[in-house]
Amino acid sequence: MSDSSQSLTLQAPVTGVVVPLIAVPDPVFASLTLGEGIALDPLGECLHAPCDGEVVQCARTHHAFTLRTEAGVELLLHLGLDTVELKGKGIEPLVAVGDHVRAGDPLCRFDADALARGASALITPLVITEAAGWQLLPSKHREGEQVSLGEPLLVLTRTAVELANTRANGPLVERRVILALAAGLHARPAARLRAIARKHSVSLTVQHESSTDNTDSASADSLSALMNLSLAEGATLKLTAQGEAAEAALDAAERLLTTPEAEEHSAPAPSTLTAVTLKEGELAGLVASPGLAIGSLVSYQLPLPAVPLMGEGEAIETARLKKALLSVGEALASAEAQATRQGQSAEAEIFAAHGAWLEDPDLVAAAGKHIGEGRSAGQAWREALDTEAARLGASGNTLLAARVADLRDLQRRVMVELSDDQQAALPELPKGAIVVADELTPSELVAVATQHPAGLCLAGGGTTSHVAILARARGIPCLVAMGASLIDAAHSATNESVILDAENGRLALTPSPAQRAEVAERIDARRYEAEKAQALAHEPAITLDGREIEVCANIGGAEEARLAAESGADGVGLLRSEFLFLERDSAPSEATQRDEYQAAVKALDGKPVIIRTLDIGADKQLPYLRLPSVPNPALGVRGARLWASHPELLETQLRALLGVTPLETLHIMLPMVSEVSELRDVRQRLEALASEMGLTARPLLGAMIEVPSAALCARSLAVEADFLSIGTNDLTQYTLAMDREDPSLSARADVLHPAVLWLIQTTVDGAKGHCPVGVCGAAAGDEKVAALLVALGVNELSVEPARVPAVKAALRCLNATALAAELPALLALDDAVAVRQHLSTWLSRANHTDITTTTLERC
Repeated sequence: MSDSSQSLTLQAPVTGVVVPLIAVPDPVFASLTLGEGIALDPLGECLHAPCDGEVVQCARTHHAFTLRTEAGVELLLHLGLDTVELKGKGIEPLVAVGDHVRAGDPLCRFDADALARGASALITPLVITEAAGWQLLPSKHREGEQVSLGEPLLVLTRTAVELANTRANGPLVERRVILALAAGLHARPAARLRAIARKHSVSLTVQHESSTDNTDSASADSLSALMNLSLAEGATLKLTAQGEAAEAALDAAERLLTTPEAEEHSAPAPSTLTAVTLKEGELAGLVASPGLAIGSLVSYQLPLPAVPLMGEGEAIETARLKKALLSVGEALASAEAQATRQGQSAEAEIFAAHGAWLEDPDLVAAAGKHIGEGRSAGQAWREALDTEAARLGASGNTLLAARVADLRDLQRRVMVELSDDQQAALPELPKGAIVVADELTPSELVAVATQHPAGLCLAGGGTTSHVAILARARGIPCLVAMGASLIDAAHSATNESVILDAENGRLALTPSPAQRAEVAERIDARRYEAEKAQALAHEPAITLDGREIEVCANIGGAEEARLAAESGADGVGLLRSEFLFLERDSAPSEATQRDEYQAAVKALDGKPVIIRTLDIGADKQLPYLRLPSVPNPALGVRGARLWASHPELLETQLRALLGVTPLETLHIMLPMVSEVSELRDVRQRLEALASEMGLTARPLLGAMIEVPSAALCARSLAVEADFLSIGTNDLTQYTLAMDREDPSLSARADVLHPAVLWLIQTTVDGAKGHCPVGVCGAAAGDEKVAALLVALGVNELSVEPARVPAVKAALRCLNATALAAELPALLALDDAVAVRQHLSTWLSRANHTDITTTTLERC
């Protein structure tokens, strides 16, 4: 059959008696979960191909075969029911994966008597598992009718969606990449891939190349198809783009797929996910969002809106579905824009992914098929998403299974638009409740959060789900994957309060009054400390022994600069200018950069703002700056090393920075410095440009300490620099030779390793008498580590804006001189685990030491 054909006829694969699929005594087939089709009770002993196609799957136990036609239709032939239990006994396969067959070619021979003795039935379903834009016409064969081998059995016709699908014209370009996303190709990156294809007007395909040369591919138009590839980190992919902007599209796609995702919304460390020893009356779960809570269990269950089963005709129902999809799409776009304006990046990304999934052609085509069968628009959408949810849930991939909640969210949103049922409002929850549910969709979580629950417990879900991300972003304690026993407990719950310990992964259903009192006291203490820290956020952080420490903010642009100012930051310790350079087809102009830098300086209103020059390399590629691939990008041309080969980028950025006023508050920081000559060269260029521009003022110029050579040569750098700033993430990575992006090493790549601490101490000692030293790495946001950094002699800490109040509060309770006396003992320890334990013990003891009333008020 050619692609131009408008119909596809499937022949009977064996002589047999017709059984409607819904009458098959197996709920998986009868519910049409796998797709529509028909079944035969075979009278022969050889199964044949019902059409031309390629064998894309053969069951290990030989009982099932999947064929894919030239047009993309996939067919499952399942020999008998429960035949998997026979482990291939009595079945002789005659084809293998990759074989091309013609209609009527034999697929397998089988011993009917042996199968009849061992299986529950010989009934053989023929199921359309992937319609690919085709619609199955009603069968003309009745139940109980006998058909002969090769007799026409089913007919499919193309849908309008498939006929309207056209391929982009232009050059065809291929590229191979290694997937670097720790969570695999899930909904959000899949949505971004589709956005890239649309932005560049190209046809984009992702193909998974396995070690056995078998391949699976999916169009970027379909989020479902992309996710069903089940791509995991480390997979080798072939990207194919066709269109005039194919190269630019592949540049953007490669950058997306090869750049590890940001860690700010990552799941808790593995140590918080380990099994716990339960006491009687306790349930365990995975920690999706840490915290403590006390409250009564409240079940949350929202039924789907009522919709008619049958429709009023294909034209009317298709129009209704289109209108509903458009309405929901507009609502999602509005929600995304609002979340972006409010700085809720996690929510914005999820709404964007949902918007992309809403337009998935496979889902729309599946709903269209059900409408063609007479279903109403609401019922058609429900069935289409039920099928896709079942496919994801049965994939065996925990990440894909976690996306089922997202599909349910879209299912509900669209069905609400198509329902006259006005009872679909979210139920009202008691104040301070611990909400229990099988699953929550992201939009339900957002709505539930407005009612301020004390905590959240889910029978299903995962730590990488969008609901988990949103719970962490909102600070709602949450356990997931708690199992069916959670729902049973909720149904039998009284009004007595339970304890949700989302730090140790347990839910205490029958705590004693003493346990409730102890946890309530801890919660109150934490709330009081947070409120007190916020009230003093704009005050300086002065230690008990009189040292004033600047607590600044790490930001990505002008919008976050305003958040930093509101949080009480003493300045900006790191503005990552590379965000201006990413997601663009060309480098930002001098004017564009200057406006962004000026806005950040203005937001801080006279406080210092440190802007890091472009920190890019082979590990963070730009579409307009293709750096050669190297075996280890972390050790290649990046940071300060980039300027030798691309001086024009540095010159434009320096001009933009010099255009900011007042220059006295602007500080420029050079990344990835390994020796003083790199800093000296930039200072000379900065001086020359300032003279050309007729400037009398000069910004301060500093260097980042990220590699051991810079730390060991800190004295020579400090003589040339106006300030030094330690990037603890990279310094730890390079010192310990542990990739900071490798999850298996994350627990060991600890800044508190004695070797890293020695290098920090060396940096501070080398800078004494020459320039101040700050820390802008993630470690500065850890209150315990921050205390040790100050004891080592660091003058400034830069943290995420939300962490500013808490870090300042912790420093006000620190006697840095006393902790400094412990440094010889700490630096002599064997490893980071020992240092962390010793430090925790010392800080705990120091916090309980008797101090004056004045000191208590400050702390």
